[in-house]
Amino acid sequence: MKDDLGKTRFRVVRTKPEPVATLTDVSYTHVIVITCKHCGSKNVVKYGKEGDMQHYLCYDCGRTFAGNNALPGMRFRPDQIASAVNLFYDGLSIDKIRRQLDSIYHVYPSDSTVYGWVVRFTKAAVDDARVSKVQVGDLWIADETVLDIGGRNVWFFDIIDDKTRFLLASRLTESRTTRDAQMLMDRARKQAGKSPKTVITDKLASYLEVNYGKGAEHEQGGPFSLDSNTNLIERFHGTLKSRTKIMRGLKGLETAHDFASGWLIHYNYFRPHESLDNKTPGSVAKADFPCKCWKDVVMKAGRAK
Repeated sequence: MKDDLGKTRFRVVRTKPEPVATLTDVSYTHVIVITCKHCGSKNVVKYGKEGDMQHYLCYDCGRTFAGNNALPGMRFRPDQIASAVNLFYDGLSIDKIRRQLDSIYHVYPSDSTVYGWVVRFTKAAVDDARVSKVQVGDLWIADETVLDIGGRNVWFFDIIDDKTRFLLASRLTESRTTRDAQMLMDRARKQAGKSPKTVITDKLASYLEVNYGKGAEHEQGGPFSLDSNTNLIERFHGTLKSRTKIMRGLKGLETAHDFASGWLIHYNYFRPHESLDNKTPGSVAKADFPCKCWKDVVMKAGRAK
């Protein structure tokens, strides 16, 4: 349009801006970088399959590995292995353990594989327990039970701390002499780092001549007649029953020795107790054991290898 002087003028008309188009559906591609389980290199390529499992080859270290969450040199994941070991010390047979793994994880390892896990990681845990320090009380209770191992009757000695329920030592032997009782006490004192003030045993004559430590008092037959110890002994006998359930499936004395030590690990460090507010005896005894469960043992031993 023109103004009074005849010049052309333009009028700017402001309009509502069109809405900017928004991106409502975007697909992202998640790139998974495979690294070597052995050396951490990313210089890896696919190297065939075993069943549905992809395997890889590392060009830097020249080693192969499975594309799963298993540790190097293992086909099964640490949580699966740990579950098997835990179930074994909870009293399940090897066959039942395999069925449980199949039901939960859809894996079905062989009998020898599960047995090998128990042996390997029991030894690893026992090695760590040898140097573990604990803080226990001054009243200890010793007991023994007979087991059938491979058709032979053997005696299993235990000594437990009244305050923490920590099993200080055990001994598996075909005899129950003073020497056997003394070896049990020596192991318990070494584990505790001290001598007790009082030791309560049953009326087995082997306990009479044992050296319990300077100033230690020995009471025989006490736990079965003292009201204050009734609940402890009942729980302790439940402990013996659980341990016996496992040991009866063993065929040889040497194997039984290994698993007896492993059962102490399971009882002391990995199995919570209602009487201890669902804490483990190791936790109450302030043990410096490095693992909180069997999976920690598997991870630690696997990485060490």
